[in-house]
Amino acid sequence: MISFRRFFPVLAGLAVLAASTVVCAQQEFPPPSGKGRVVVVASGLSGPPHYAKVARDIAALGYDAVLFDGSAMEHTHGEAVHAAILQAQQMPHALPGKVALVGFSAGGGESLYYATQWPDLVTGVIVWYPATSFIKNVPGFIDRLQMPVLMFAGEKDHYRDNCCAADNARAIAAAAKAAGKPFELYTYPKAEHDFVRDGQHYNAEADADAFQKTADELKQLLPSQ
Repeated sequence: MISFRRFFPVLAGLAVLAASTVVCAQQEFPPPSGKGRVVVVASGLSGPPHYAKVARDIAALGYDAVLFDGSAMEHTHGEAVHAAILQAQQMPHALPGKVALVGFSAGGGESLYYATQWPDLVTGVIVWYPATSFIKNVPGFIDRLQMPVLMFAGEKDHYRDNCCAADNARAIAAAAKAAGKPFELYTYPKAEHDFVRDGQHYNAEADADAFQKTADELKQLLPSQ
């Protein structure tokens, strides 16, 4: 694991000054090979340390996983998501090219809503129990969708007044299917919110299945160069 501030102290200081729109990378997890295609990992409200394990496991698949605070991305109208992508592409162990995003909860919602509109930077988005209740105009969102999306949701997820409920996810997935957009949704009957490893409601079965599907999707999104 590599600290962002160790390599980019000046940029880190500038990012603090512009904290309203820029999110500093918390950790870089290089792949075993030393360099790899970039996966931007956006945490939920519980913060980056809570997602260090899954970010490290993504790096072990052969990617340069760069972990950001997804909660700090909220209310920036996508600017923080965009800044995170640009930062991640400049990491010491990053190979050039487009990135994939893996977002959780709040970070998942921000990644889903904004990054899917930037095909020049992003190849696809994978989201675990993302915040979706804020997406009021579902047809409008689907119309702007420009890349594959893979989503996971827990059937027992009632976090923050159902911000991340499976019913919301199903409505979005149905609209995407009707529009012919590449959108896959998997739901887990016994899973609550934050079912990832180290999560408050860790569900081993759901986590294992979602991670395997994440790994398979990343192979498609970020083929070896």
